[in-house]
Amino acid sequence: MPFNQSDGLRFYQFDIFSNNVLNAVFTRHGGVSPAPWSSLNLSISVGDDPERVAQNRIRAFRALGRNPASIHDVWLVHSTDVVFAESPRRLSDPAPKADILFTDNPDVSLFMRFADCVPLFFHDPQKQVVGIAHAGWMGTLKGVAEVSIQAMQAHYGSAPQDIVVGIGPSIGVDQYEIGEEVAVQFREKYGADSEKIIQMRAGKIHLDLWTANVLQLQKMGVEQIQVSGLCTATHLDDWYSHRAEKGRTGRFGALLALV
Repeated sequence: MPFNQSDGLRFYQFDIFSNNVLNAVFTRHGGVSPAPWSSLNLSISVGDDPERVAQNRIRAFRALGRNPASIHDVWLVHSTDVVFAESPRRLSDPAPKADILFTDNPDVSLFMRFADCVPLFFHDPQKQVVGIAHAGWMGTLKGVAEVSIQAMQAHYGSAPQDIVVGIGPSIGVDQYEIGEEVAVQFREKYGADSEKIIQMRAGKIHLDLWTANVLQLQKMGVEQIQVSGLCTATHLDDWYSHRAEKGRTGRFGALLALV
């Protein structure tokens, strides 16, 4: 497994990106938050003390050698809205509401928080652009992966065949049971391909978000894709899972930057 450690923090890193890309998806280890957020909770929206969250965020950035003030993050709302971060975000300013975040500035560290939804990491080594997107079932249905590639094409002139994508730790098909009303929407969006993402198991409907996002990326012409294959709901020792922990949990952080 491509895990690394620094300053007591343990994190997953993709090996598909070039050396001038710093990427990490932090496990829940190495922070200061008590249960039920133990311990590297990086969200202020789940009931944890904001001071502890701030300490955890500083620890995460310093473990990677990034200035905490380089952060640019967003308030996640299960949308396909895109933010292009030209500079770091002042933490005194309200975070923009969006689920797709890009930058071509090496002084910016993109940061997002997750607890089952799919982290999508993007890099265009030709145009020197990186991005993170957040795709739960709703975002996947709305086409977050497709919109992300379109945004890179329109804003930076990226060619899909140049773009490299990592799909991070998130809930896997084994643990992700959905209702018929959600399955119907995925069948409508994916047509014949829905057979690849909707599975029947013991009379229950399960959804494969990893394959669903891979199919969107391939449809857009992306060829270089790495799937972490790590299920958050299965590996609670490492990850927060909103579903497996019934909402009483934290959020792990994902950081991406040009170096």
